[in-house]
Amino acid sequence: MFNSIIGSTLTIESLIICLIVSLALGLVVAGLHMLTGRYTKNFAITLATLPVLVTSVIMMVNGNLGTSIAVVGAFSLIRFRSIPGTSREILNVFFAMAIGLAVGTGYIAFAACITLFVAIITLILYKTKIGSNGEEKVFKVLISEDLDYESVFDDTFNKYLKKYELVSTKTLNMGSLFELTYKINLKEDKKEKEFINDIRILNGNLKVSLSKPLEGDNL
Repeated sequence: MFNSIIGSTLTIESLIICLIVSLALGLVVAGLHMLTGRYTKNFAITLATLPVLVTSVIMMVNGNLGTSIAVVGAFSLIRFRSIPGTSREILNVFFAMAIGLAVGTGYIAFAACITLFVAIITLILYKTKIGSNGEEKVFKVLISEDLDYESVFDDTFNKYLKKYELVSTKTLNMGSLFELTYKINLKEDKKEKEFINDIRILNGNLKVSLSKPLEGDNL
């Protein structure tokens, strides 16, 4: 069942079959990426076509050591020209490349089984609360320079939050204001308005914002 369809000589029939299968499985990876979080059209297209390109490269190399070394060097150059991605993006790129490697060596049934298995497991894990610590939010607040930002909100935070962490501090208006950025987890989402109102009393009704973190934020 898991035998390679590619013999000692590459034929046009096996080439077409491998390219079609790699594209189909690439579309599965792209669909999985879109179902599990934020995405861009360009990245979805990349995931769909990446297995086809990897398949083509593997079939072209076909045991040639010199060509293999050249391909590794080319992939290294591409890596240094790319920007860092999120863990989910890196996982799906590796997933797409693994499919391309399997199909490129002719193991179509193996590639299909692995794609199905990983897709099902990924969807199950995203639907469960594994690794979740409640809904994390980004909280930004302005305070005047005369307030002690290290302790001014402690009592209010302990009242409304499960956990909080100060991740950045910067000055505004020639140093007369501080903008504090926290990662927080509210004890109860329905108390969000009360939490903000209490903070506004402490910071003199200056600007306060509470939002969900964007994927890829390195807070």
